Amino acid sequence: MTKIEQLNIGGKRSGDGFVAHKAMLTDALSRAVSDRVILLDFTVGRKGLLGYLKALSGNVVKVTPNGSASETQTAEKCLKVVCGDTTGHLSDSEWIGENTPMTVCQVKVCPSNSVKPNVGATELADVLARVLPFVATEDTRPTLQCVNFVAKDGKLTLVGADGYRLAIESLDYDDGEGQALITLDDLKGMVSALRRAKRARVSFEKSGESLDGESLVIDTELIRYKWMGSQGSYPDYDKLIPTEHNTVVHFDTVEALKAVNALKALTGSGDDCPVDLTIGNGKIVMACPDDKGRAELIADANSEGQVRLDGGYLAQALKACGGMVDLMLTNASSPVLFASNGYRLVVMPMMTAASKAEAEAETPAEAEADLTAEKAEAEAKTGETETPAETGETGETETPAETGETGETETPAEKPKRQRRRAKQPVAV
Repeated sequence: MTKIEQLNIGGKRSGDGFVAHKAMLTDALSRAVSDRVILLDFTVGRKGLLGYLKALSGNVVKVTPNGSASETQTAEKCLKVVCGDTTGHLSDSEWIGENTPMTVCQVKVCPSNSVKPNVGATELADVLARVLPFVATEDTRPTLQCVNFVAKDGKLTLVGADGYRLAIESLDYDDGEGQALITLDDLKGMVSALRRAKRARVSFEKSGESLDGESLVIDTELIRYKWMGSQGSYPDYDKLIPTEHNTVVHFDTVEALKAVNALKALTGSGDDCPVDLTIGNGKIVMACPDDKGRAELIADANSEGQVRLDGGYLAQALKACGGMVDLMLTNASSPVLFASNGYRLVVMPMMTAASKAEAEAETPAEAEADLTAEKAEAEAKTGETETPAETGETGETETPAETGETGETETPAEKPKRQRRRAKQPVAV
């Protein structure tokens, strides 16, 4: 378990127990995402406790330990809960079954709980909602099963990727720097919890298990969420975002999503339905590859272009962007960039015979350009003409693919081309 939840309830201590407003306690329990609650060293089921408290008619709850349900049970420790005219006794592990997940939150009572926000709770929830759908669910790449939280240069950036798609969005943040990888499972329920919060504060703390690791902390007015960051190195996502575009088209995602869903329903293949996008003449045409169906939408484009995308990926991209979106396209075989109000989503295209031929035709030209640039750089440094094989001290050819520390191509344009024979290319992460 890497997540720690602390429910901060405004109230006062009463002997070994506490007194609090029932509404505040139930509100905190309803926002918690854990399944078990530690209450005065007793552990009970969260949903069961929440349902019981809601059923009580009083406004103030008093909870004390070591109460007993009857004289015959004096040896059994339990919690005594008094609310209005109702008194109840809860045993340890009440409402906990064999299948209750081992996720735990703890109730902490304090006279006051103030949170100085540094991000908007609703804005953070919206950003998280647009990133989570694109986090990997398979366990083959553990780091891609995480959302990458990065605080740097006055921004808090959230990044999610699954190898075929890459989602990025940032919020203003002036509270230092930090970075933490938080797993998808740990973040379940956080979108709805943050949308119900009035204030939110994000911070990073050094992890106790690793001197290099950091924990992510999100404080709201009722709950403190703390996650120990996962170990691993996240891909350099900035290099994977296309920077050159031959075609930019501006259109409405609502109408486009309706068109995509209609094509998927027509073919009966669901999310496996490929969709061809043809841009030009003031419109964007979405069509099935077998010409079984098509839809035309009004769009503002600077030039013509064509690309094939996975229907399920396209629908998710349109839903995540919402409203008006810019689709930026280099060619039919390069990554497609969706951009909307600071949100960026990179989606790899599906290969067609035409896009495959286009990619293969460009490869020799790019290789020649790389060699020419390398030769010019060597001449500028030495003042002499050197062949690429002579630029290294060992006498070995130093092509651009070898300039990185790992020996792998680090440019976004080169990595996908090594896998261009696949029907759906992965983002190079």
